[in-house]
Amino acid sequence: MPHGRSPWRAGVVGALSVGLLLLGLGAGGTPAAAAGACAGAQSDFNGDGVRDTVIADPDATVAGQERAGLVHIVLGGGKGVAEISQDTPNVADAPEVGDQFGFSVAVYDANKDGCSDLAVGIPYEDVGTVKDAGYVQVIFGSTTAVGQEFNSKGFIQGETQPLGGGPETDDWLGYAVAAGTSPTGFPFLAIGVPGEDGAGGADMGLIGYVWGTDYQAVSVSQDTTGVWEEAEPYDRFGASIAATDRYFVVGAPGESIGTVAFAGGVQAFRPSINANGIPEPVFGMGQGRTAGPDTAAQTDDRYGAALAMAPYRPTGAATITDAILAVGVPGEDLGTTVDAGAVHVFHMKADGSVVLLNWIDQNVEGVEGEAEPGDFFGQRLAAVNTATNVVSTASTMRLAVGVPGEESAENAPEAGGVQILPAIGAPGASDAWIEPGHGIPSGPTPRTYAGISLGSSPSLLYVGMPYGPAEGHAVHGFPWNTASGGAPAQTWKPGEAGIPAGGAAFGATVR
Repeated sequence: MPHGRSPWRAGVVGALSVGLLLLGLGAGGTPAAAAGACAGAQSDFNGDGVRDTVIADPDATVAGQERAGLVHIVLGGGKGVAEISQDTPNVADAPEVGDQFGFSVAVYDANKDGCSDLAVGIPYEDVGTVKDAGYVQVIFGSTTAVGQEFNSKGFIQGETQPLGGGPETDDWLGYAVAAGTSPTGFPFLAIGVPGEDGAGGADMGLIGYVWGTDYQAVSVSQDTTGVWEEAEPYDRFGASIAATDRYFVVGAPGESIGTVAFAGGVQAFRPSINANGIPEPVFGMGQGRTAGPDTAAQTDDRYGAALAMAPYRPTGAATITDAILAVGVPGEDLGTTVDAGAVHVFHMKADGSVVLLNWIDQNVEGVEGEAEPGDFFGQRLAAVNTATNVVSTASTMRLAVGVPGEESAENAPEAGGVQILPAIGAPGASDAWIEPGHGIPSGPTPRTYAGISLGSSPSLLYVGMPYGPAEGHAVHGFPWNTASGGAPAQTWKPGEAGIPAGGAAFGATVR
């Protein structure tokens, strides 16, 4: 996020250069050497078949460099904690002031050896003398030394590649990342570069798309053939990205709809490469272009500022064929209630069509709470399918909505909260509300911004608490079926269970 700005108001600024420089693995060996040694489980970096948890602290001081950032990989089954930073052996470059290593993260098996790998966004990395150009590193899992056995793989803009261009100030490559494995079996990584400029103006944005174990790459903007709308100043295409194995979706929260500025929009893609050499565009939309109640675009809605997706198995299907997409609209005004926020939930079908399932806000019948000015409902989202081997239902398709501006007590402004809802069916049928002092153990205290960091696993909703009093910094794992005010099933905290003490924004990003 921009230095010195409120966590959920963070805009994106920058300049355009097209292309990604693929940095070699170097002398540390190739990750393929570990092939066959890993169990192939999801989010399993050491290959033992037990799920691991990624917790980033992008504001952490590393080797004396403030806000250089680091990532903790907490190994499942109590097997320890791997701490990864740019001061870690075989991780390229070096920690520098303000890099914010771990600002964004994505988990996937980049080299198909069965161990999970971690893509780390470092949007404030300086490239040479070019400030805040941005950088992404893939850190490889291993059965022997997670993140340290093999050299990291880097992605950075550069003039020497066929894609052309070069790093420029405030490009912010790596502001968002998302990854998966396509239905045909190749790994893919989408990298947001929302600060890119173009001939038409500033902050138009683009994404870098990397696929296969040989790391082929291409850049995609709103001027690319088949992509919805066109690149315009301040669209900030790539500020948010979400993915399943069948689709990925890119947010452009600064998109203008007609004369309405910062209304926002999204573009969906399949990971398959089309005849134009890019991932196949499926559809694009904004509030003025979708069906449903009160869909008129408004200034500063920021539709697409947050995105979440989950795989979906519809009735009659033998396996996962579709996806559920949640789109955050945190700047939505509800009548005279400014910046109350809303979320749109869509069914993305196998044929590429999209259907609006729900408009959700805190005034919807049955949903706990009440919409208030400055709640920013939908600033962060997480979605999950808790049982992918059966037909999806409201009990297995779950959605969490961050409400970081929530003020439930007069003495605790912007304490925040999290709404947990069914992703399909009636939103108020099985929803729950947690907030500091009501489910979230610490607080309520001012400006803890609960809901500013969300993540998901099939069993737990991760709620990061990186802000507010240091003693409250933690990540809490809540069962997806928790009741309002229910206690977390698991908590990760600095100084406990092998996690080093200290930290600055522990839990700012969780996967």
